[in-house]
Amino acid sequence: MTGRLVTFLVLAVATAAAGQDLARRVAAAPDGRVRFSYAARPGIYGNGRNIISWDCRDGGGGCRNRQVDGNYSDEDEWHTACDSGPVRIALTVRDGAVTRLRAYVGGEWRPTTGALDLGGVSTREATGFLLGLARTNSRVGREAIFPATLADSVSIWPDLLRIARDRAVHEETRKSAVFWLGQAAGAAATKGLSDLVDDTSTDLEVKKSAVFAMSQLPHEDGVPALIRVARGNQSPAVRKSALFWLGQTNDPRAIALFEEILTKP
Repeated sequence: MTGRLVTFLVLAVATAAAGQDLARRVAAAPDGRVRFSYAARPGIYGNGRNIISWDCRDGGGGCRNRQVDGNYSDEDEWHTACDSGPVRIALTVRDGAVTRLRAYVGGEWRPTTGALDLGGVSTREATGFLLGLARTNSRVGREAIFPATLADSVSIWPDLLRIARDRAVHEETRKSAVFWLGQAAGAAATKGLSDLVDDTSTDLEVKKSAVFAMSQLPHEDGVPALIRVARGNQSPAVRKSALFWLGQTNDPRAIALFEEILTKP
């Protein structure tokens, strides 16, 4: 067993174990709303309501990415201008199972009657719980991935890669894991995406999601990865997807590849 694989397994097991206590507390909660909060990583800002931004400069300015949820409820949060945290999770629980999950950043909880507030939890405990939902709960698994990526001082990319590869996990959750794996960029994450695309046992749609995730990386990482896929992947559909996303980059290396392909005898 390689050192890389050992490290991967240790990180994945540690994350899963960290969320077990929180999972037990949620499962033991009476039917209704359950909520908890945890620290957001640097560069995460939100209005406590329906906007979460990331890759921001200090003060919430110049954010590279933003998620706006138009289908929100005023039951859980105050509207605020822009806060750097915490991440707030609101769950609906029925018969010990989570049936709905909403994530917010910033603001304050309203003192709603009947809501069970578990208070602040560690980021390791929160991500362990959320990624556990992603693996096992087909109803809210997809929604659990994004808030896990917002946690401070926790590396979750090995868990995202394991979810993306697990055929027992709902396909939409796997595709979400691939997308956020790409957003988590860096050499290790890029390698993981390349492995997914090359793995012959990976579903075509998940491979296409991995190609899209490559297209979201900084050009210095994403363009070479897409070119490699376009040149050598066994699947024509995957190669076509890589070429499409290369066409959106306006990168000279992509243009050179197109010229090579089009002028090849």
